[in-house]
Amino acid sequence: MLDETTFEAAVAELCAADPDLAAIVDRHGLPPFWAREPGLPTLVLLILEQQVSLASARAAYERMVGRLGELTPAGILASSDEELRTDGFSRQKARYVRVLAAALEDGSLDLDGVAALEDDDARGALVALPGIGPWTAEVYLLSALRRPDTWPIGDIALQEGARRVRGLEARPTPDELAAIGEPWRPHRASAARLLWHLYLSER
Repeated sequence: MLDETTFEAAVAELCAADPDLAAIVDRHGLPPFWAREPGLPTLVLLILEQQVSLASARAAYERMVGRLGELTPAGILASSDEELRTDGFSRQKARYVRVLAAALEDGSLDLDGVAALEDDDARGALVALPGIGPWTAEVYLLSALRRPDTWPIGDIALQEGARRVRGLEARPTPDELAAIGEPWRPHRASAARLLWHLYLSER
């Protein structure tokens, strides 16, 4: 599992091998070690972040937390459609968080158990739920479980960061981004943090 110390070591190794990544650190410094706590709140926030701005997702998340006081499966399941809509959930995302809450409530999804699985099995356990696709699962592994070699190829900001760092005319497709990331194994999660750092630093 990555932490600040192993992240810095991974970045040093990546920068020694790849001048393009080294240039990011030269221009913008070492990025902060971005991580989230594993559990229901992070998965709810990731579902909200699908295809909307981070600010919009955060606002909806905070409205829900403010209303419930504490984010729990029971609290989500007790929320009415109107309450979730007022929080800022679309009908589809309201269904997704209800399915997630129900799976946690009945034990069909055990997030502590997921955290103990190898990467592929952890992804599989997460994407089995409606509303948790490859992007959500990969970002959960990267940010919450802090796996060192996750690489969310469907992430638009990561695609744009790769376009800039490699001087491409267009954003790489997911398959192209997968190929771009191959030389950065087994530190692709650290490479992703560097590319996000570039994206955020040069808007």
